[in-house]
Amino acid sequence: MELIPHSSGGGVASRAYPIRDALPEKPFRSRLLARGSLLRRLDWLLLGAAFALSATGALLVYSATRGRTVLNQGDPHFFLLRHVANTGIGVALAAGTLWWGHRRVRDLAPILYGITALLVLLVLTPVGATINGSKRWIVLGGGFSVQPAEFVKVTIILMMALVLTARVDAGELARPDHRGVLQALAVAGFPALLILLTPDLGQTMGVAAVVLGVLIAAGVRARWIIGLLAAGVLGAVAVWQFHLMDQYQVNRFAAFADPALDPVGVGYNTSQARIAIGAGGLTGSGLFHGAQTNGQFVPEQQTDFVFSVAGEELGFVGAGLIITLIAVVLWRACRIARECSELYGTVLAAGIVSWLAFQSFENIGMNLGIMPVTGLPLPFVSYGGSSMFAGWIAIGLLEAIRLQRPLRP
Repeated sequence: MELIPHSSGGGVASRAYPIRDALPEKPFRSRLLARGSLLRRLDWLLLGAAFALSATGALLVYSATRGRTVLNQGDPHFFLLRHVANTGIGVALAAGTLWWGHRRVRDLAPILYGITALLVLLVLTPVGATINGSKRWIVLGGGFSVQPAEFVKVTIILMMALVLTARVDAGELARPDHRGVLQALAVAGFPALLILLTPDLGQTMGVAAVVLGVLIAAGVRARWIIGLLAAGVLGAVAVWQFHLMDQYQVNRFAAFADPALDPVGVGYNTSQARIAIGAGGLTGSGLFHGAQTNGQFVPEQQTDFVFSVAGEELGFVGAGLIITLIAVVLWRACRIARECSELYGTVLAAGIVSWLAFQSFENIGMNLGIMPVTGLPLPFVSYGGSSMFAGWIAIGLLEAIRLQRPLRP
């Protein structure tokens, strides 16, 4: 390497400096877009699809609530501004999760799990608030509340992945053993039981979907999967036979089995949602021009039944676009799981896929009348801070897993 002599006092100094030190650094833009940089390694399709869903949700929430003066306190932009703010906070949480990294989040998993389980337990105390017959929220004041069940799904995935893969990634086992599976089931079972006691059947079903997806991704023996499915069927039969569900839950399942049973009672929500979606046709009646939406015929249209706004005002094309965006999120998450070099990251990503896939299918299904009404929001689209925050934390975890993969030559 050539050296540039540095003179001092008429002579040549003994020190010399490399020529490269005298040359200007690469432009910031070049470093930002260099191979291996953060911007080049992020999954922009995943981020774009999630952001597009949140932006679409803002429009649908605004359309569903701008004329409901009882709900929006006389401000037509009330829910719109909150949805945008929730999205902004969610994106910030995703960025923080990405910066922290999924491996460091793994180290905090026991603490995070304990906090969320404690919050679910608090819901069962006088601290919890009852809405629509279920105790699901903790009211923080100032019009803000939190639904711990949304966050506990994230920590269940983190803890189950940690328990199932610790010895496998360390090279001690080829696959999770029976002890690891039992520990993972205990990790998921405790908060799931608390959620069921609230009672929140929809979130409990979501946890069950997560457990199944995580166990399959971890490579547990098939006998565990078959046994859990059989136990689930027997448990559902026992709950129905011994009348362990609340009456409103029984009525919802009865209305699902026979939509004509009580169209102006327990089946009203689904009936009106199907009318709204059917009225949309191919291209819809136009954003903000839905007769069912403007007439306020569909209850809870900004949360549980937000998909009916898309079906009526954007038609089959718009509703299909939302489903396509959800499919893109799931596709990219599956690819991240497949390309991860460690089992922990694969299981973590697969758990997120199971959660988002089941919740999306259940929400859209209950809007179409092919699934029972359970109160699960549509990820990134429905109004609600807890759901939005948990969804974007999941996006941050997925991106963090992607960044850990080795660079291709």
